[in-house]
Amino acid sequence: MRTWLVRAVVSFLLVPLTAAPAAASGPAGTDARTCAKANLLFCEDFQAMPVGGASSLRWGIDTKHGTLTVERAGRWGQKVLRVHTEGNGRAFLKVDDFAAPGNSFYGRLRLRAGAFPTAPDWAHYTLVEATGDGPEIVRPLGGQYAPPPHGGAAYWGVGADGGPTGDWTNWRTTAPSVAGAWTCVEWHMDAGDNRVSLWFDGVAKPELTVSTREHGGNPVDFVFPRFDTVKLGWQLYQANPTPSGYDVWMDDIALSSRRVGC
Repeated sequence: MRTWLVRAVVSFLLVPLTAAPAAASGPAGTDARTCAKANLLFCEDFQAMPVGGASSLRWGIDTKHGTLTVERAGRWGQKVLRVHTEGNGRAFLKVDDFAAPGNSFYGRLRLRAGAFPTAPDWAHYTLVEATGDGPEIVRPLGGQYAPPPHGGAAYWGVGADGGPTGDWTNWRTTAPSVAGAWTCVEWHMDAGDNRVSLWFDGVAKPELTVSTREHGGNPVDFVFPRFDTVKLGWQLYQANPTPSGYDVWMDDIALSSRRVGC
C-alpha cells in the first residue's frame, strides 16, 4: 500500500513538468526569437513596441490615406503590425539606408490580409517594394485582380514599374492571393541574373520567378537598381476599388544575405 502511495505522489508531482505547454509562438507558428539571429540586415517582430501608432528610430513610414498601428492580433496575443488603407491609399514601413552585399538579399515576412480587390478589373496591389539607384521600381510581392475568363480572382505576382521594362505584374493563376489566413512569404533578389524568386509557406513558386530576360514587361533587359530602400505594407493603384478599404497584418519581417526560412 505504501509503495503504491509513493508512486502516486511522484506521478502527481511530475505531471506539471511533463505537461507544461510549449512556449507561445506567433502567427502560423512564428519564432519570437527571429530578431535574435545573427547576420540579419534588418529585422522587426514588433514585440518590444507599445500598442498604438507605429513608429521607430530604426525605420520610417510612408502613408497616404493609410495608417500603421501595432496591435495584439497574432496568435496568443502576439503583437503585429496592422496596415490599413482607404481607397487607393498606401501605408508602408520603410527600411531606409539599406545595403545588401552584392546587391542581393533574402526577405521573409508573415502576413494576413483581410481582403483582396474584386474590382475594378486588373486592380493592382503591392506589399513589398525595393528601390535605389536605378530606374526600376522592383516589387517582389504584389498581385492583381484578373477578371473572367482569367478566373475572376486575385493572384500573387512579381512586378516592376518606372524603368525600361514598364509597368507589369507577372501574376499566375497557380498562386491565388487568399485572404483570412496567415502566410509566410519569402523572396530572393539575386543580382547575378536580376532574378526574383518566391516561396509561400516554404514551398517554391518557380512560375512566379522573373529575371533579366524573362519577365512580364517590355522586350528589354530587366536590371535591378542599386537597392537602398525596402518598403513593406500595402498600396492599391486604382480608384474606387471593391472593397473600399484594406487591412493587412504583418509580423516577423527579416532581410538577410542568407535565407531565413519559415
